[in-house]
Amino acid sequence: MSNADLSPLPATDRPDVAARLRDALLGASYTADGLLELLGAPAYAALSRSETVPALRATRGDTPLELLVRLFLLQQPVPYARVAAILPADACLESGWLVRAGDDEVTATVDVRPYGGADGEDWFIVSDLGCAVGGAGGIGSRAEGVVLGVGGASTTLAGLTVRTPVAAALDLGTGSGIQALHASRHATRVTATDVNPRALHIAALTLALSGVPDADLREGSLFEPVREDERYDLIVSNPPFVISPGARLTYRDGGMAGDDLCRTLVSQAGERLAAGGFAQFLANWQHVEGEEWTDRLRSWVPRGCDAWIVQREVQDITQYAELWLRDAGDHRDDVAAYQARYDAWLDEFEARGVRAVGFGWITLRRTDAAEPSVTVEEWPHPVEQPLGDTVRAHFDRIDYLRAHDDAALLEACFTLAGEVVQEQVGLPGAEDPEHVVLRQHRGMRRATKVDTVGAGFAGVCDGTMSAGRILDAIAQLLGEDPVLLRDRTPAQIRLLVEQGFIEPVG
Repeated sequence: MSNADLSPLPATDRPDVAARLRDALLGASYTADGLLELLGAPAYAALSRSETVPALRATRGDTPLELLVRLFLLQQPVPYARVAAILPADACLESGWLVRAGDDEVTATVDVRPYGGADGEDWFIVSDLGCAVGGAGGIGSRAEGVVLGVGGASTTLAGLTVRTPVAAALDLGTGSGIQALHASRHATRVTATDVNPRALHIAALTLALSGVPDADLREGSLFEPVREDERYDLIVSNPPFVISPGARLTYRDGGMAGDDLCRTLVSQAGERLAAGGFAQFLANWQHVEGEEWTDRLRSWVPRGCDAWIVQREVQDITQYAELWLRDAGDHRDDVAAYQARYDAWLDEFEARGVRAVGFGWITLRRTDAAEPSVTVEEWPHPVEQPLGDTVRAHFDRIDYLRAHDDAALLEACFTLAGEVVQEQVGLPGAEDPEHVVLRQHRGMRRATKVDTVGAGFAGVCDGTMSAGRILDAIAQLLGEDPVLLRDRTPAQIRLLVEQGFIEPVG
């Protein structure tokens, strides 16, 4: 499907109309909270699965909010007279937000989905028709330049991002503009780029309709639009990371072979970061026969950067191909065409020796440390979003551990982190547990096995005694040599600090 099949877009040079439209939407409670209250949780959740029937049933009335949901979210024609009583209808027709449908009805030219910011902001995400509901697969529109709305990946990255006040932020591959929207709340200057000019147009609409000053929007691939002398305190990207044969769909297919786009993005980010700046990405990576996936990712990390890379999911090549063929609606084609595309994906993977594909998060931080820290781990378990503060705290702890050798660690005081519990695992009736587990109920929700010393140490960390004094007391209690205990325990203390179970005081 060509881009000519996509709807013409509203004008971006009428901020007055966008402001009036925003006021009207808010006046009718067309917000994230209002939408949930109107539809109810089941119908609201069904939208993310591309199912609109429950929402259509919930909006059969004639209230302003029901009409707006049908118009801007469900792509239904609605009577002009009713719209004119709610919105500045003539101005919206003139500037392209609406078009006539028959003699007495109008339809929307874009989707407009209410979206709630982390601090209660009422924002609106603009996307191509049908893309606010279940992504491209929800509409069967596979035009090359289609621009999607808010998806699970978008909200995941938004939740991961470190939200400290910064001078300059870069949203690379902005799409509908959601990451730029978030960055506008804590960055003095926001630059947003995309290879797709239609995406930049839609991002401008998103920002205008959300009441946010325009970002600096630039067209180009990866870091091409960024000047050599520009540095950013924050770089975020939800790139077109899908590993596919060819580059059929701009929103998901990067156009480079294998996972080269993600590798290039990560490896080039370091030189664009200001001192102490963060770069945060979602990415896919190949699991290649005869190569450790962790080694592959370590090789991506640029010099002068600490890194924390978390693999959240792994799919074999058949699962991966099926996921993205369905995402684009290819399963709705005739059987022969679907099978041919499926076959092409498997040919591509087999030619490269790829046996699986990983998905996860990559965070870089610019550092002047002589030996940067690179952590690559697998954590497929549930976490608690938002995780921005957790990400920042991880790197703070890395700095602390780097600055404290074992002797300094034993002189330091620690406190047990909030909402950490101890679990004892063993056979029923046994006098002693087989092992003890510390478990977090916040953030990454980690769990780690500890020995008797580790459990006892964590349990008495209240910030009043140094680690060395605590170990001396434990040694006396257990009848152990305190010198030997001091020698062998710092490694366990470091792990508890690194994973956030205990926190240094001061």
